Amino acid sequence: MFDPTIFENLKVVLEGSVYDLDLDGVILVTNRKDLVDLATMSRSYMLEFHSAGDDIGRVSIELSSKMANLGAEIMNSAEEPGCELNLRFFTTVNEVHRTCSRIHESLNRVWDGRPTISQTLSFLFTEEAPVYENDIRLQFGRKITEDQIDDFPFVIELALSSLEEIAKIVSR
Repeated sequence: MFDPTIFENLKVVLEGSVYDLDLDGVILVTNRKDLVDLATMSRSYMLEFHSAGDDIGRVSIELSSKMANLGAEIMNSAEEPGCELNLRFFTTVNEVHRTCSRIHESLNRVWDGRPTISQTLSFLFTEEAPVYENDIRLQFGRKITEDQIDDFPFVIELALSSLEEIAKIVSR
């Protein structure tokens, strides 16, 4: 038998935290991916969901680990093992500058300025009055370990608060 990696332990807690909210009717899980990339020997686990009563926006939470992190853990090397946690929010916007600026300010408030926030807009060229798809990324810029395992419910709670804020802004 082998010991589960940090990635495996974090994945189980993340999955359980999200699916508990799904079972309670708070959210609706719409997508899940559990991937092993054999070319880079990396792992990623992604869950996508939206609020149960509102599908204006959705959030994707991705946990990932690269070969160097998995190797450092298995080989007990000097490098600090861990995983990355990234969040993405998806919504549509019409008034780009005003709406994106409000989203950025709101997310900074919700997350207390901790993650780096970026927004990427795209639209279908053939549309006469384009509706912009907004891909909002929150990157924490550090590795997480089992020491942060108790933070997952709080991170999911902040993700739900972020979805509510985004829905308020987009609905105006």
